[in-house]
Amino acid sequence: MQIIDSHAHLEMTQFDDDRPATLERARAAGVETLLAIGSGTSPDERLDAAIPFAEQYAWIYATVGIHPHDAAAATDEHFARLDELSQHPRVLAWGEMGLDYYYDHSPRDVQQHVFRRQLQQARAAKKPVVIHCRDAWDDCLKILDEEWRHSGLGGIFHCFTAGLAEAKRGLDMGFLVSFAGNLTYPKMQPLRDVARELPLDSILTETDSPFLPPQGRRGKRNEPAFVLEVAQALANVRNLATDEVAAVTAANFRGFFRLGAKGSSRA
Repeated sequence: MQIIDSHAHLEMTQFDDDRPATLERARAAGVETLLAIGSGTSPDERLDAAIPFAEQYAWIYATVGIHPHDAAAATDEHFARLDELSQHPRVLAWGEMGLDYYYDHSPRDVQQHVFRRQLQQARAAKKPVVIHCRDAWDDCLKILDEEWRHSGLGGIFHCFTAGLAEAKRGLDMGFLVSFAGNLTYPKMQPLRDVARELPLDSILTETDSPFLPPQGRRGKRNEPAFVLEVAQALANVRNLATDEVAAVTAANFRGFFRLGAKGSSRA
């Protein structure tokens, strides 16, 4: 079985003790491609956090961006550095970025400003975007409608947690909807209902590791190999075989990023 983890934070300290073994387990589990997310732990030191993995491993790609948690720390120098990093040949997308009104680690007006600025940068760089949105869907979709819809570049709603209406608005703007391990949680039946209704060609799988381990692993560190359990959950709600879901979601990822059969980008 071949599957794709469309969102993992490989640079996190949770992987420091066994990172090479973690990646070996991912490959053994059938992870053919992984998108390493480069928002880092803070904009001051880790803007390029994902790129070394993409340089070292042919099956790993990278993103660059500033997470909404870190928006208050963003400076003009950080934005300039992102412009440079976005041109790296292994960088597929800009993000994760967006809005997070659940934690409010940065003021909401600052989050919105940094979100808009990065969308403008991504549009200039002709890169699709990876969106983080938590408890902020009205503002997030409004900003995307104003700043992004007409770019034609689309993106990914990472770790989607909203409803069918929000998902359909994203699809209308060229987004894919990515599901993570929280799809397996008992209280997430509304999310499984959304996953059942969306077109299969609009769905991705991810782990968001080291966060959001699947239900049977809660309380432990998540890792890319466990993306198979997300595919299993999707297969259950759609009455499909797991390998079929894995194959289709992998094809969705490759098609969106215009990756060839061997993973080489045509972008």
